[in-house]
Amino acid sequence: MKRVGADVDIAGADSLENRERHRVTVTGVVQGVGFRPFVYALGRELALSGSVGNTSAGVVAEVEGAPAAIAAFLRRVGTDAPPLAVVESVASVPIPVRGGTEFVIEDSAAGRGRTMVSPDVATCAECRIDLNDPASRRHRNPFVTCTDCGPRFTIITGLPYDRPNTTMAGFPMCDACAVEYADPADRRFHAQPICCPDCGPRLRLLRPGVEPTWDDAALAEARHLLLGGAVVAVKGIGGYHLACDATDETAVQTLRKRKGRGDKPFAVMLDSRAAAEAVAHVDADSAALLTGPRRPIVLLPRRTDPPYPDALCIAEAVAPGTPDLGLFLPYTPLHHLLFGTPEDPPGPRALVMTSGNLAGEPIVTDDEQALARLGSLADAWLVHDRPIQVPCDDSVVRVLDGAELPVRRSRGYAPLPIALGFDSPAALATGGDLKNTFCLAEGRYAWLSAHVGDMDDLATLEAFETAERHLEMITGVRPVAIATDCHPAYRSRQWAHRHAGGRQVVEVQHHHAHIASAMAEHGHDGATPVIGVAFDGTGYGEDGAVWGGEFLVADYRQFQRVAHLRNVWLPGGDAGVRNPCRMALSHLIAAGVAWNPLLPSVAACSVEELAILARQLESGFGCAPTSSMGRLFDAIASIAGVCQRVDYEAQAAIELEGAARGRTCADGTAYAFGFRPTPDGVDPDTAPVELDAGPVIAAAARDNLAGVDGTVIGARFHRGVIDLVAAVCRQVREATGIETVALSGGVFDNTILSSGCASALNRDGFTVLRHHRVPPTDAGIALGQLAVLAHVARPGSGSDRYPSRLIGAAVTSFGEETPCA
Repeated sequence: MKRVGADVDIAGADSLENRERHRVTVTGVVQGVGFRPFVYALGRELALSGSVGNTSAGVVAEVEGAPAAIAAFLRRVGTDAPPLAVVESVASVPIPVRGGTEFVIEDSAAGRGRTMVSPDVATCAECRIDLNDPASRRHRNPFVTCTDCGPRFTIITGLPYDRPNTTMAGFPMCDACAVEYADPADRRFHAQPICCPDCGPRLRLLRPGVEPTWDDAALAEARHLLLGGAVVAVKGIGGYHLACDATDETAVQTLRKRKGRGDKPFAVMLDSRAAAEAVAHVDADSAALLTGPRRPIVLLPRRTDPPYPDALCIAEAVAPGTPDLGLFLPYTPLHHLLFGTPEDPPGPRALVMTSGNLAGEPIVTDDEQALARLGSLADAWLVHDRPIQVPCDDSVVRVLDGAELPVRRSRGYAPLPIALGFDSPAALATGGDLKNTFCLAEGRYAWLSAHVGDMDDLATLEAFETAERHLEMITGVRPVAIATDCHPAYRSRQWAHRHAGGRQVVEVQHHHAHIASAMAEHGHDGATPVIGVAFDGTGYGEDGAVWGGEFLVADYRQFQRVAHLRNVWLPGGDAGVRNPCRMALSHLIAAGVAWNPLLPSVAACSVEELAILARQLESGFGCAPTSSMGRLFDAIASIAGVCQRVDYEAQAAIELEGAARGRTCADGTAYAFGFRPTPDGVDPDTAPVELDAGPVIAAAARDNLAGVDGTVIGARFHRGVIDLVAAVCRQVREATGIETVALSGGVFDNTILSSGCASALNRDGFTVLRHHRVPPTDAGIALGQLAVLAHVARPGSGSDRYPSRLIGAAVTSFGEETPCA
């Protein structure tokens, strides 16, 4: 057995009678984060003898010495842990004293159990110094790393986390790296991706018809191509990026056209925090995210008045029509080198760095696939020969009211677990079809996967299966039950039933999953129900309609739909989603408002389109009933003249939020919703209340025809929705006594709505659960599906449904809406 150690002075323990020995098991994120050398140093400091090693259950140490020293060890092993470690538990059992004066670090031991794997971590400050130091043997090495930084999750092929169980297994360490790896005093002690130019991966730049260039020459050529307007496919930690100069309008337009991106915003990687502050408003919380070890893409309000004379001029084509920029800073040595070191000629300062894929496909990780699948997109490929075991896209977050609001939870976050307020069987939740993530859970922990993508492509389904197997491997969860969405056409649901293999499958209603997700991330135990506000674009309802403007009373086991937006026709399914003007025409008809040719929604359509839509909406042919709040946002954006056709999901709502941001209802006006009486023949004690958007639509149309600016219409609408949420929740509280409200669904990505609803509800004395750890969008519903399964699953096989009736009486009316103050 390989042992690294040293003799220690056993002070205060002159005989075996005065000594104790304990076996200490530490669980959490304790592998690949410098935990063993920390334990080694702590043991020596406290004059303890013993050993420390990795196992599949976590880090296990045996410590022997004076009782007071062991007590200090047990306390400090959790409180003084390395910065990247997450200590979940410290368990100690006394064992027989063995004597000895040595403390050693032992080889890792395989076996059953569970440890928690660290996410990939951005390059640390000390490694950046090595990168730029001509005296360092890792000067300009694109793969410099240590125990405090570098790839983790994306290179692990097995447990325990040791080099043979990573994609670095094919790179034998040189003698110099081996010495560092074995030295507990070195910051690269047991850093599994350790390497140097003599023994590590190598860079190549590939161009059609041109001989490859290698290493530093490849980097220099890549910088030259980027400055010249080329699109370069760059292999990163979790997949390929497509990169171009973000200040070059032509280059950005070229990438947008090649990728079929439409108007969807690109993310921009900048060379420094100062550059970010030059193009966007960066507060302290956002700066901490930009410069921290996770390095997500941070959505920030763009500056319209750059404060520095040399401020970067980001191309308009980067994020057309949106008030925010998605910015992030370099998180790998390769990224830092792409921007150049002080000894390099001037290089790019801002790079579009978007996922290396075609629209709808998963991110590319394999080198051969990169050449094939990105052949029509890239002019050159900057590749390296370290394999990527599992894809991991960049995470996207924003800061709202001083807290994180995740938009996409992936690199830097996955696979960190979420602590649950209940016990779960070993289970898998397959999530939804849009923005897919899946979730594994067992006991008191749930592991949400990295971003997978939209499940409408065979390659995405294959990526889903690969990622699911990988997450099972690193968590040790072997699911005995599966949770999935109710939508009969969802590929995620079809996959769940196809792969059940006799396991129980629990189908969870979409909006119940949204609310359960918000509850679960807050550690709610489910003992008491919450008022759930679930606003999104699309979710399969129990009545077969498209739900999305829902007020529920829910716990994990069941729910009741107590109120919802009144159904209107969604004309043409996806065609109605892609054309907000058509959704506006549907809402106008439902509100009894004539199609005035002066309304932007009417003017956006040809005579032929208007005729077809009139017949379609009158007959209902090719239409689906929908209560979607997302589609109501689309309709208002159209009536306000903000957006008529969309190229990407939620574009109209995003642009409407941007138009309304910063506006106030100075005239005291907010659009008021109505409610519709219970239809004849329907029990008013059990039927949900229908909330009528007709008065809102009519008011917005009147304002537009009266010349009111679209920004004001947007502001009045947002305020009206906030007032509606507060009024409905007050009424439900009167009927039920429930004091907690959970806000979830993709519409709550909207900062005006999320912040405004939370403020209004807090003023009314509610406890408000908002998303801070998982996205409110469909990217977070797998956690909610899992929570529901944990409360309704029972032994046996087959499919399960669960009751949707929770309370005996629904709310039947609402008072006047509160005007905007």
